[in-house]
Amino acid sequence: MMATLKTPRYETPPSGSGAETQSGPGTTKRLSIDHLNRLQRLSSIAKLMDTAVAVPFTRVRIGADSVLGLLPGVGDVAGTLVSLYLVNEARRLGVPKAKLRQMLANVGVDFVGGAVPLLGDIFDVYFKSNKRNVDVTLDHFGLTRDDLRRR
Repeated sequence: MMATLKTPRYETPPSGSGAETQSGPGTTKRLSIDHLNRLQRLSSIAKLMDTAVAVPFTRVRIGADSVLGLLPGVGDVAGTLVSLYLVNEARRLGVPKAKLRQMLANVGVDFVGGAVPLLGDIFDVYFKSNKRNVDVTLDHFGLTRDDLRRR
């Protein structure tokens, strides 16, 4: 299945079928199905970690990161390891170093903010580092989460 996307910022992968994008007058680049699947997986993990469950009668959504943060010490480390996995996958997909530094800063802020007893648990509910990092990754490829859902 091929979809035309608007503003890519990536290089043409060597593999076969995928999403076609227009990168300039008369040029078309392709994002492989493998890359799209990996981006979808990253988006799913970020959703699980940051916004999986709606808190009843509020507009607040929490994820596994918020719940793990309730476990002293171990929870924040576990959440950070998942976040670092997302950053590493972005690196493997070809996200530039400047954006990777931005993503690592998000992970660092989440780790430090979440490590503060009690206040850190509230911080984890509102600071969604994984969601931010997936947005940085998708922005690099000129995609949005909506583009991944339409696939």
